[in-house]
Amino acid sequence: MSSAHLNGFCWFVGIDVSKQTLVVAWLAEDQQVVETFSNDAQGHQAILQACQQRPPHRIVLEATGGYERPLVAQLALAGLPVVVINPKQARDFAKATGRLAKTDRIDALCLAQFAKAIQPELRPLPDEQLQRLKQLTSRRDQLVAMRTAEKNRLQTEPVRAVWKSIQKLIQTLDKQINIIEAEIQHLIQQSPIWQQHQQLLLTVPGVGPQTASTLLAHLPELGRLNRRQIAALVGVAPVNRDSGRFRGRRSIWGGRAQVRKILYMATLTATRYNPILQAFYQRLLEAGKAKKVALVACMRKLLIILNAILRTGRPWNPQACPNHPDSSRPVVATSSLAEETATLVGATSLC
Repeated sequence: MSSAHLNGFCWFVGIDVSKQTLVVAWLAEDQQVVETFSNDAQGHQAILQACQQRPPHRIVLEATGGYERPLVAQLALAGLPVVVINPKQARDFAKATGRLAKTDRIDALCLAQFAKAIQPELRPLPDEQLQRLKQLTSRRDQLVAMRTAEKNRLQTEPVRAVWKSIQKLIQTLDKQINIIEAEIQHLIQQSPIWQQHQQLLLTVPGVGPQTASTLLAHLPELGRLNRRQIAALVGVAPVNRDSGRFRGRRSIWGGRAQVRKILYMATLTATRYNPILQAFYQRLLEAGKAKKVALVACMRKLLIILNAILRTGRPWNPQACPNHPDSSRPVVATSSLAEETATLVGATSLC
């Protein structure tokens, strides 16, 4: 088949990624092509050449723990429409279309079908600096988790030799955490935008350097979306569970786990030291809400506040809130969470 004939089709591409190989499936009308390439520079170049012969409308890959990143970078650099999706999306799509078997070839074809049927929205890929910041913050979280595990082992009162080994390892982890934290702050200081955003985030009681750097790295959309979009993206928006007359309990689902984890810890502090969230938390408890439900609601409120602060470029100002006890402004009941948050940052609208 000639290149000219191939170019007459609208191709959708699915790529199944593993450590050693890349299985690439092309779909176009009644045409189907599946090829295997090595997951290295030579294989990436071969895929780029194949894409010139079969210009793709969408290229879909799963996030596979980093094995896809070099290829995605090459595809994006070539200006190709590449989208990285959550593996759960791909598996749910496969089940919905009756594909129960799982092989590399089947997965690649399923991803190509996903690209053709769903045509996921193209999103800007993180640049090299953002990728570096994400890796540094993830490594810091890993080291902190290891340190916590070692400190918990000390509670079991081990024999002296084990106790000394644990103490030495904790000291080593402390040093590594400090080194990584210094690298993170140095990287942030190199970017005027990150530096400004970090300064704005740190004005909010309950938000510390770790929370700020995690939000900058893993939630670059913060400040660019409206309150509903940012809450859904992080996974703190309640999801309905209704069917017929049945009204199920609303619960949060999906989203970015790493952001939600750091936001949870920040909210624990904010409900004690942030006057607005402290009052909001107490109101929910007095209304009969469970503590966990009230805490998740506070997570969403804190996220909306942070989103509004970055959108407006104005620091935290609790005195502007009409419900704040120290405010000189008259107390006026706000009609919605969006209006109250807008008042906090002096904005007139969040949407």
